[in-house]
Amino acid sequence: MRLVALTALVMVAFAANSVLNRAAVGAGQIGALDFALVRAVSGAAVLVLLIRLRHGRVPLLDARTMLGGLMLTTYLIGFSIAYLAMDAGLGALILFGGVQVTMFAGALVQGERPPARRWIGAALALTGLAWLVWPGGAAPTPLWAVAAMAAAALGWGVYSLIGRGSSDPLGDTAAAFVWATVAGFLAVVAQTGGATGNPSTLSGLALAGVSGAVTSGLGYALWYAVLPRIGASTAGLVQLSVPVIAALGGVVFLAEAPTLGMLGAGALVLGGIAWGLAPQRTRGSSGS
Repeated sequence: MRLVALTALVMVAFAANSVLNRAAVGAGQIGALDFALVRAVSGAAVLVLLIRLRHGRVPLLDARTMLGGLMLTTYLIGFSIAYLAMDAGLGALILFGGVQVTMFAGALVQGERPPARRWIGAALALTGLAWLVWPGGAAPTPLWAVAAMAAAALGWGVYSLIGRGSSDPLGDTAAAFVWATVAGFLAVVAQTGGATGNPSTLSGLALAGVSGAVTSGLGYALWYAVLPRIGASTAGLVQLSVPVIAALGGVVFLAEAPTLGMLGAGALVLGGIAWGLAPQRTRGSSGS
């Protein structure tokens, strides 16, 4: 039960990142790359401070954390750029649909063999995601925004797969955030050429700081702690709940309009997850 509660808490943190990013970047309160950089810096600062308080170390030169930092950077930058032009719920749908595919592929490569029930549940959930992103009467989302979020999905999926082998979740997450800070700074400099761009508002900086320190830094450390206790296919499947949570957050906090299609697709996604994660009934079980 404790594992379920921790996993649910992580999913809420992931969804909050979509809402925070959309509120700051989508509203023009801060640039996309600036948001990603502040998010990385604040996440790194909180995590390194926690490690120093426990007299631990940050494994910066470990090859696995360096790769994790590269994947985290890909996710952070793609994520922020995409939210220049898409709603919180839609962005999370594209992100975690791609993460699902990435993690299922990683599970197969690593020798995991998900049961048929999990495949069926994943297919139902992805059908729900496809329903929500299918072009309708509203203006279509720009292709560049979809591509940016797809890149973010690949980065996050690989980052999560790397985390399954972590023996020090806090240290590995801190190292990845430090490397993401370096890469994010270089990306901002490359974009501006060293010149000062449009100033960020205090609200935009605060939203980026909360996203980095709380819902990213602490949330990802908790995710790395949970990952070794669940399979890659299960991790991919449960993350499909995030778009539904993010869509709800967009409605409540960002005044994004809900639709009947969103409600129906959300129910299909959650139903698919529930089906895929339900215990496998064995022959001869009483069902009690």
